[in-house]
Amino acid sequence: MSFHRAARLGAALVVATAVTLTGIPAAHAVVPFTVSSLNGSGNNVANPTWGQANTPYSRVGPTRYVNGLSQPFGGPNARNVSNRIHNDVNQNLFSERRVTQWGFTWGQFIDHTFGLRDGREPGDPQGETANIPFSSSDPLEDFTNTLGYIPFVRSNPAPGTGVSNPRQQTNTNSSYLNGFPVYGPDNTRLEWLRTGPVDGNLANNSASLMLANGYLPRRDARGNAGTAPVMELNGRLIGQPGRAMVAGDVRANENLSLTATQTLFAREHNRIVALLPGSLSEEDKFQIARRVVMAEQQYITYNEFLPSLGVALPRYTGYNPGVNANLGNEFATVGYRAHSMIHGEFELETNASRYSQATLNALTAQGVEVAVDGDDAEIAIPLNLAFFNPDLLEQVQLGPMLLALGLESEYKNDEQIDNQLRSVLFQIPVSGNPECLDGPGLPECFNGVVDLGAIDIERGRDHGIPTYNQLRQAFGLPAKTSFTAITGEAADAFPADPQLTAGNEINDPDSLDVLQLFDIDGTPVDLNDEDAVEGTATREVRRTTLASRLRALYGNVNNIDAFVGMVAEQHVPGSEFGELQLAMWARQFQALRDGDRFFYGNDQGLTYIRNTYGIDYRRTLGQIIDLNTDLTAADLAPNVFLVPEADLPPATCTVSFTQTTDWPGNFQVNTTITNTGTTPINGWALRWEWANGQTISELWNGVVSQSGRNVTVTNTPTNGTIAPGASRDGVGFNAQRDNVTNAKPPNFTLNNRRCATA
Repeated sequence: MSFHRAARLGAALVVATAVTLTGIPAAHAVVPFTVSSLNGSGNNVANPTWGQANTPYSRVGPTRYVNGLSQPFGGPNARNVSNRIHNDVNQNLFSERRVTQWGFTWGQFIDHTFGLRDGREPGDPQGETANIPFSSSDPLEDFTNTLGYIPFVRSNPAPGTGVSNPRQQTNTNSSYLNGFPVYGPDNTRLEWLRTGPVDGNLANNSASLMLANGYLPRRDARGNAGTAPVMELNGRLIGQPGRAMVAGDVRANENLSLTATQTLFAREHNRIVALLPGSLSEEDKFQIARRVVMAEQQYITYNEFLPSLGVALPRYTGYNPGVNANLGNEFATVGYRAHSMIHGEFELETNASRYSQATLNALTAQGVEVAVDGDDAEIAIPLNLAFFNPDLLEQVQLGPMLLALGLESEYKNDEQIDNQLRSVLFQIPVSGNPECLDGPGLPECFNGVVDLGAIDIERGRDHGIPTYNQLRQAFGLPAKTSFTAITGEAADAFPADPQLTAGNEINDPDSLDVLQLFDIDGTPVDLNDEDAVEGTATREVRRTTLASRLRALYGNVNNIDAFVGMVAEQHVPGSEFGELQLAMWARQFQALRDGDRFFYGNDQGLTYIRNTYGIDYRRTLGQIIDLNTDLTAADLAPNVFLVPEADLPPATCTVSFTQTTDWPGNFQVNTTITNTGTTPINGWALRWEWANGQTISELWNGVVSQSGRNVTVTNTPTNGTIAPGASRDGVGFNAQRDNVTNAKPPNFTLNNRRCATA
């Protein structure tokens, strides 16, 4: 999910002066529960370095280097592959499970919690340069690159590796979901972030985090920006490093949605502190608030984020000290790089009265699209403008930005990556042409190329990741024997099409032409309807199949780079992922849950906090937004990870899925099916997927069949007909669950057609 370009101490980072702390270590707080370390050390008592920051990533499979030690394997030029596989030709494709832009935003927020490779930025002489060649003569190249190559620097080898044994890489973050982006890895950064003096004595600090008018502090907030914590600088911030916002993770300014999320949880920390009695010490109040924020991050991840994406885990059976929660190299380098999901712009809808005319003029001058209609304002921010531009967040305000993330679908998780990432990542546009910052005009705005898709391919080679089929086998999946078996398409040969250059189809720009589009219900999209083409498609048909282009590039399925093969897979039904990526996510997130002593299901003070102070971590992301912005619950969807039904094509059925009661390890649900179509339903089959290992134990007014996470409920002989406008109520069941997670199914189908949810 992350852009994964930050270095620990690279040329594009501002280095701060270290402070030696003599104050009270977090572990010495007197709260009556164990306090977790900032860097993950000691989480596992028997193996205290498991999950600790600055330790090597773990491996599931073997390394793959030419010499067995450190030399990466080659392959097709990564930019050439990107131009033919990852190129979206400016056609938007959206999530087929109605996942909002909170999908990629939350994904990046937690990525910046548990992972950051130790590497150097391009241009740093200490880095091991391995630049990606760029060919301006490539027939499929639309962009100008005066540099002549795409900058790429290898990750640093973990100490003691790469000479006489295989090269490994280091994770500089803790591997746990522990609020790292809010609090950072050590007391030095934390003391700067907390209100109070920076004198090496934490006892002088307030429990609250320093905010400036409700926003993250800038590097110059304490006067001397040179003594502020390290923050990654790129794009617009390089020329004004003192304006960078400061947070626990160095990448807080990377894009607007990430900065907004980090701001939200800094506010949430301070909100919790304000609820605590003044009789507590500042350190105790701080640790209580931190404990709740950690649990909230975990709760949202396992109850909203993963279920919305279709990632199912077995029931939680409690903390398992035998599980190593270390982040896997394959997961961090390949599996979690879901960059296709990232939308090319943010679209805000809010009250025009929020903004002065001067602010609206300033937004327009930057290249933001502003449309005011009476009391309403629509603001469209191209992704390039959202990179390293924290001033923009204060201009548009936090509430509208967070609301916008839940209003529109994220892009489909497939092989295609928006050009904002695939070609001009973090680049500064040429001056004097603000109208070309998005869409087909984008190449006119830039004269340099940074391609995240090409970097994803090259990073896999750099880290010695096995080939696609080898990685499948490492995760317990059979190797694919054909290109069509990967993509699910019918053919891996180029068609006999007069529009294509016979014998050289792979280099013909017409090979990427989009011929058909389909919406979330499989209905064809009218290619003459510009709004529908831009805003509704979830599937496309191109002039050539993905399988044919993979075959032309790689020749043999056993040669495919792991990242390329993974994103080319057809999706597992009920999921946003292909088999390999789904297996990687499920394995890693189960380890992050089961191997974390401070996972919310293992309590560690959470019951004490709830019983003593009435503060409960069990909040949805929407509820946290409601509590910390000027938005209200009425402004937000019940689940902000799902596009509101009103913004989707009308469905022909509606499902109301209501939990009526629960008791330890069990719960009861009543379901109502409504026929909103114009014809009778004669015989019905309702289907959904569980996310947390739930199993139905008893059902009435229907017949149930469950296979793993997949559930099908069919009618009985007496209730199979539902007239137009009528409902079938009382389809209920008892089910078993664990005691900490019970996510509501996000999507339902009736007779294999999408139903709205009530």
